[in-house]
Amino acid sequence: MTELPLRILQVLEPSGGGSGRHFLDLCGALARRGHHVTAIYSPTRAEERFVAELRALPLAAVHVVPMTRSPSPSDTRAWLAIQKIIRSDGPFDIIHGHSSKAGALIRMRAPGRHIPRVYTPHAFRTMDPTLGAGGRQIFGGIESLFGNYLTDALICVSRDEYQHASENLGIPEDILHTVVNGVSAPPIGQRQETRASLGVRPDAFVFGFVGRLSEQKAPERLVDAFMRIAADLQKAELAMIGFGPLEPEMRAMIGRSTMSERIHLTAAIPGPEAMQAFDVLVMPSRYEAMSYVMLEAASAGLPMILADVGGATTVVEDNANGFIVANNDDVTELAGRMREIAGPQRYEAMRTAALARRDDYSLDKMVDATEALYCMLAQDA
Repeated sequence: MTELPLRILQVLEPSGGGSGRHFLDLCGALARRGHHVTAIYSPTRAEERFVAELRALPLAAVHVVPMTRSPSPSDTRAWLAIQKIIRSDGPFDIIHGHSSKAGALIRMRAPGRHIPRVYTPHAFRTMDPTLGAGGRQIFGGIESLFGNYLTDALICVSRDEYQHASENLGIPEDILHTVVNGVSAPPIGQRQETRASLGVRPDAFVFGFVGRLSEQKAPERLVDAFMRIAADLQKAELAMIGFGPLEPEMRAMIGRSTMSERIHLTAAIPGPEAMQAFDVLVMPSRYEAMSYVMLEAASAGLPMILADVGGATTVVEDNANGFIVANNDDVTELAGRMREIAGPQRYEAMRTAALARRDDYSLDKMVDATEALYCMLAQDA
């Protein structure tokens, strides 16, 4: 019988976005509950803020192991480094890998005592609608192979991701578990100060975006849609929080617009803090599993307009606390819904519905479910 507290190894490759936030929240919460938590992260794509927060947590140890996103000859060195940490810092009751690379490395086991391996993809690569047939076959084959033969538990963060794992990847349902991400309540009480920091007018109706400026998040869809409605909605402004590979393209697109003074792009304000400046969150993503941004907006009581991606139907009841629009590059429907939600009566009804749902996705619920899964696996090992 395994006794509490558990000895847990958490491993992550990408530190940005929702996977990084999840990793920090889970490691910190488990450590504060008395578990012995060791963390491994990769410096390759590590953000300075992530590293500072991770090292400030009350963890048993934090290790750095370089990992690349794509398959690489360096994967062998990374695997050997992780095995060394398992031997030196163990024995562990649970090893949990986050994202595809860390998930693959921790599930390639060395001989010895069986330690349950848990994997959270944070969006399967095969959920990307732009992925070609060759890539879909390669990534899908790897996920299916590892899921069927090397995984004790696979945590999906939404119903959509669970369905994709079962139906598209053929992963057995007896190892699939749905644990929706949870968040702490975002800051409140600084609405006007935050708007001033963004350069937004105090009385503006603000459409907000938080996310990496990347093809996945499709920020160009939102800018296009906003430019179509801005002339008709004189009080409307667009605040975009993020950075990434599309930033030069996005700044050029905004600069060409006649509405550029009403579009604000910055990475200087944390996403959760920026929520209080928004009236509506808009996410035009091409694919997601269960975005933290959606959950933060839900916790802030914000109506949302979401592309029909993973997690959207978890947080939004269409036509109640927001809209779900078609996931394509034709932004006609997106622009129309943005125009509609800005109507005073429509907005107030959706805001009321959103406020009624603000406590549905707490961090404690997510940690409770994950901890219960760990205990079950450790008991059965």
